[in-house]
Amino acid sequence: MITTKEKIEVYYKKLFPITRSLTGNGNRETIRILNEIINLNVSEFPTGEKVFDWAIPNEWNIKEAWIKKTNGEKIIDIANSNIHIMNYSEPIHAKFKLKELAAHLFYLVELPNAIPYKTSYYHRNWGFCLAYNDYKNNFNDDEEYEVYIDSELKEGSLSYADYCIEGNNRNEYLISTYFCHPSMVNDNLSGVLLTAFLAKELSKLTLNYSYRFVFIPETIGAITYCYKNEVKMKNLLGGFVVSCVGGPGKFGYKQTYLKNSFIDRIVDYTFSEKGIDYLKYPFEPQGSDERQYSSPGFRIPVGLITKDKFHEYEYYHTSLDDLSFAKPEYLLESLKLYLGVIKNLDANHNVVSLNPNCEPQLGRRGLYPTIGRRTIKSKSESYNELDVILWLLFYGDGSLTLFEIHEKTGINYAKIVDAAETLRRQNLINLIPVENRGEN
Repeated sequence: MITTKEKIEVYYKKLFPITRSLTGNGNRETIRILNEIINLNVSEFPTGEKVFDWAIPNEWNIKEAWIKKTNGEKIIDIANSNIHIMNYSEPIHAKFKLKELAAHLFYLVELPNAIPYKTSYYHRNWGFCLAYNDYKNNFNDDEEYEVYIDSELKEGSLSYADYCIEGNNRNEYLISTYFCHPSMVNDNLSGVLLTAFLAKELSKLTLNYSYRFVFIPETIGAITYCYKNEVKMKNLLGGFVVSCVGGPGKFGYKQTYLKNSFIDRIVDYTFSEKGIDYLKYPFEPQGSDERQYSSPGFRIPVGLITKDKFHEYEYYHTSLDDLSFAKPEYLLESLKLYLGVIKNLDANHNVVSLNPNCEPQLGRRGLYPTIGRRTIKSKSESYNELDVILWLLFYGDGSLTLFEIHEKTGINYAKIVDAAETLRRQNLINLIPVENRGEN
């Protein structure tokens, strides 16, 4: 692996200041920068286009926004933080007393130094977000405030990008992330960068399965992607939404809607393999784009590996989710974990014996001792190579995957994978790609 903490830091600093939303130039600039890591296929779809039960909203861009006191002092200015503006605010230039302005000001009493992140995508509105301490220090009933928002809501397009790695077979896994949030790192600049670097690392490998990497604005982007790629999406084996993977806290995993799919089981195994204690969250139809991909028409088993999960950490959807909170080394930990999970997923195949009528002669293939011996195995002894081979041949009727044989026997999964490759090279088994989307 060549992705380093230093490389992650470079792209954190490039991408953090950009104002992103469901649509707009910030998203295009983000995709342009990601193209320095991997060569993305970029698509644009016109606003107003119907996608299933939704329509792509107008494109939103913003140049300037501030609030001034009567003495001309700017007390809120998006030049200082793009989280100060409620995302998708419509343009306005007017003067207000606090009584009229209050409904358009958002702050968190419980987190007085944080600027909250607010949106109003599908209802025309405007607003400013600020720290509660700044509200107390700068707003009073007697003052008149000048409000200025230089934004544009117009016909335009929604941008998304994908990157496909073709493996030895075309059965695909999905790895999806969202780039619509402005300057917040854990949610979800971390997910965007992990997905890009994961694609780069996997592109250097010989893979058994194919992998579809998707970069979208949340919700409407996933809906649009499913609409535009319906046939392909309905044939996916499973996948992940990469969200909130850069925090300092404990790893967590939100299960797929199946709860016990091989996606879930292999994630559990990989955490155990790496000795990582983690939090487990049951599936629920709230959160991120897993609820779109797992909806009744698609039913893709999609999980989320997280590090400070959304809704769970104190700085969620605030300006304090910044570069001092979510550091490059935390993202690198998550990237290594994801690579381990993909490695284990990629090795999983159904096993079919090419000599099903009794045991094949292993001795002439160098797979069985040439001199018989008396063996008494204690309960504490682990399986040797011959044990693994015999179990693989015994279960080689095509009904079980390598991972399920690990689950049935307790044999180390890596040993099973290695032994299966030995048997495949000897033309004793076929390894058949998983087809059943994890319901086994």
